[in-house]
Amino acid sequence: MLRNSKTRLSHTALALLLAGGLAVQARPAAVVPTLRYTLAMPAPQTHYFEVKMELGGFPADYTDVKMPVWAPGSYLVREYSKNVEGFQARTAAGQPLAVEKINKNTWRVRHAKQANFQVSYRVYAFELTVRTSFIDADHGYLNGTSVFMYPADNKMLGSTVVVQPAAGWAQVSTALRPGTGKFTYKAASYDELADSPMEIGNQKVLEFTANGTPHQVAMFGTYNADDAKLTADMKKVCEEAQRVVGQNPLDHYLFIVHNLERGGGGLEHLYSTTLEVGRGTYGTEAGYKSFLGLAAHEYFHLWNVKRIRPVALGPFDYDKENYTHMLWVSEGITTYYSKLINLRVGNTAREDFLNGLANDITSVENTPGNRVQSAAESSFDAWIKSYRQNENSRNSEINYYAKGDLIGTILDLNIAEATKGEKHLDDVFRLLYDTYYKKASRGFTDMEFQDAVAKVAGRRYDDLFQNSVYGTKQLPYATALGYAGLTLTTTPLSTDGTLGATFSNKTGKLLVTGVVRDRSAWNTGLSVNDEVLLINGAAPSEETVKSLMSGPVGSEVKLQVRRDGLNRDITLKMMSNPDLKYQIQPMANPTAAQQRVLAKWLGATK
Repeated sequence: MLRNSKTRLSHTALALLLAGGLAVQARPAAVVPTLRYTLAMPAPQTHYFEVKMELGGFPADYTDVKMPVWAPGSYLVREYSKNVEGFQARTAAGQPLAVEKINKNTWRVRHAKQANFQVSYRVYAFELTVRTSFIDADHGYLNGTSVFMYPADNKMLGSTVVVQPAAGWAQVSTALRPGTGKFTYKAASYDELADSPMEIGNQKVLEFTANGTPHQVAMFGTYNADDAKLTADMKKVCEEAQRVVGQNPLDHYLFIVHNLERGGGGLEHLYSTTLEVGRGTYGTEAGYKSFLGLAAHEYFHLWNVKRIRPVALGPFDYDKENYTHMLWVSEGITTYYSKLINLRVGNTAREDFLNGLANDITSVENTPGNRVQSAAESSFDAWIKSYRQNENSRNSEINYYAKGDLIGTILDLNIAEATKGEKHLDDVFRLLYDTYYKKASRGFTDMEFQDAVAKVAGRRYDDLFQNSVYGTKQLPYATALGYAGLTLTTTPLSTDGTLGATFSNKTGKLLVTGVVRDRSAWNTGLSVNDEVLLINGAAPSEETVKSLMSGPVGSEVKLQVRRDGLNRDITLKMMSNPDLKYQIQPMANPTAAQQRVLAKWLGATK
């Protein structure tokens, strides 16, 4: 009985197991969401891109589709959705779907669960900068965040992108990896799509290899450079930039270069950059070197900010500001390295490097805002101040590029001194790359950056950070330069008196365009946009306007100005000019320790 009972139980259990197994087998496989973009430009002269998104497999009965409000690397909310027109959604069979715009950059599409559907819209693109998108009869250029939307809850979903160039256009330049089919590409996530700009048209494509990695340079517009020399010099810059961290994360790279009547700037991306320059830039030595400096800056961002980054800068929140105190590192120290890289490859002479450093100190220290805003505050407030300059910005702000460049210099010299010429700032970035990018797969915090400097140097610099990075105390230039056997001297920038105001007559009227904090014009009440009617009783002339620029200290200048339609008299007194000119000179007899620091900092040869 017991045996038979067990047998019956075994048969019952087997039946249940089989039933369960059949039930599992009958359960439908999970549907994986899919996303495919088609980018068309049938009438480029109208300045519109047309986008179609084909989506499928989304589990809810609606999908929110978003347009970012900013572009990583450019810290300003630009409201890209303002350029969107004609948003609509349809089933795969072409039937209209209900769409509701639920906020400034989000559209809610109602659809059957897991069903295939399509979204289409147009984007007006007529702002040619490195941060925006543009299309006309000559070419198209786009930044992903200003053209491509994404399903809100599936930002990490991979996608296919099919580009349909305008008639007569034969080139698409992008860092996205090729897919199956002509002008078809793959993006592993929306972050990658957003970080891979495109140049579309008939641009000239140059090529070179840097340390075994293929590089392309997509040149839009006419320009006056020697292609062979340009690519050879860019190769040197790229290879030297790779030596800083000593690890190359690339298997390909793209420079998109816009050669325009007027232009300037760059924007970094994960495997590419966009540079914008005047088409005559390459025709002078100074212009050519400035281009190589711009290229070095954006290329070094491959490490500093794209991989070695503050913790706030990734993964990105495309809906709002992403705040950090560390843009002085991400941008300012990148500026510092762009100069070092060109020094190291011989594009810049040591004397020119030091003269440039002295000029940078002069510029920062003569900016009134340097005593008001710290480098950390400048970084944090970039979203509301740095890209929204006004007539008082110079009085209240300091540029985190310029100040961060100088902080990088001071840190580099301090590390070289502390380690007796054995280590320098390169070692900090190598440590950050290994610790946070490779091992932790995240960004670093403010304190972790300070800790990395301390670990490399073997001593902490908390007072320096507290006083001169998070505070506005002057950086210890003379002390740091002294470690390398260099002296820092100052002379008055001008011995003439100054009113502390600037003027312009470009509109046919002599207008006040700037007033400097704590100078005569500031203290007396002269205001920007005041129209100067009389100078010492006479109508403005070339000679009388000169009297506003400088004069004997203590002399008076009587102005009649018009403000808000009313005339008023203002008397100003020339004040001594407190601005200083900084100069760097080598010491006559540097010690062996100082020579070691200098060699580590700027190289062994003069």
